[in-house]
Amino acid sequence: MALDLRTLLDPNTTAVVTSECQNGVLGPETSLPELAEAAQVQAIPNGARLLHSARVAGVQVVHAVFWRRPDYRGGNTNGRLFVAMQKHGAVAMEPGSHLAMPIDEFSHSPSDMILGRYHGLDPMGGTDLDPVLRNLGVKTVVVVGVSVNVALLGLSIGLVNNGYQVVVPRDAVAGVPADYSETLLDNTYQMISTVVMTDDVISAWA
Repeated sequence: MALDLRTLLDPNTTAVVTSECQNGVLGPETSLPELAEAAQVQAIPNGARLLHSARVAGVQVVHAVFWRRPDYRGGNTNGRLFVAMQKHGAVAMEPGSHLAMPIDEFSHSPSDMILGRYHGLDPMGGTDLDPVLRNLGVKTVVVVGVSVNVALLGLSIGLVNNGYQVVVPRDAVAGVPADYSETLLDNTYQMISTVVMTDDVISAWA
């Protein structure tokens, strides 16, 4: 299995995509405190270790972030998640602002790329992520971050639909409640991706 994983995670054709691991989502000013708290348990520390290993191995890191204007113009209102965020005083996360940038634990290397979106439930639909990954020669994507419930699920399905191999380090992602996230990883993500541990990915790049 280790040899297969090393082939699958070839640094020349692999990218790590972090989903919404930004100050406005996982930081102190989040409008999703339960999710931010869940991510602190293992997704953030393990994600940080994985990103460091990726950079050392020469694996491209892409931070997929969510943007929001102060007036919410252009943002979705057609789902309970969007309405709930507005009711809880969703903060503005404009391009280049502190809240739109990756969390400090994930840092931001000059080689990293940041791709944002104003709309939708996941980083894949209607964004530049697919053409950017193709231009980079990527075949396998390691997904990290939040949430297992929605954004990461949409991202993983979108990547598979576009022909990519997807690897999910289960201890570098988070959702709520935790037991539901584990059920999704065991019964849904296992069907569409390679579900491993962070140490498995790091070992493949060692």
